[in-house]
Amino acid sequence: MATTMSSVVGLANSSLSGFSSAKKSSLSSDFVRSPVTARNPLRVAKASGGRVTCFQRDWLRRDLNVIGFGLIGWLAPSSVPAINGKSLTGLFFESIGTELAHFPTGPALTSQFWLWMVCWHLGLFLCLTFGQIGFKGRTEDYFSK
Repeated sequence: MATTMSSVVGLANSSLSGFSSAKKSSLSSDFVRSPVTARNPLRVAKASGGRVTCFQRDWLRRDLNVIGFGLIGWLAPSSVPAINGKSLTGLFFESIGTELAHFPTGPALTSQFWLWMVCWHLGLFLCLTFGQIGFKGRTEDYFSK
């Protein structure tokens, strides 16, 4: 198979062969009147100094009190024996032990481990989220307005 230099109608002076040259060639067409360079709108001069911020720098406003109290606030109710005399935390940890008994093989899709894992973590993340909202709302006097 021979490589030939050919041009395509509509692409003036451009080659389809990738072996032709290392220099950048400008493509022109009847559809585009002038070559357009792609610009990042966030880096345009005089556009807020090239810096666009929608959130505060420390938008998470992480606080270890929220993490500690949220974890304790979830462990306490999830440790109440409410499911056939067993707690959600106990069932979750028990299922972890059962699955680790056959370690190289992961848990089956029908394993109770997935149910307990999703329920336990969903409750934990809800507790942490509401704890963050409540703690930061109280420290910033959001609820007194």
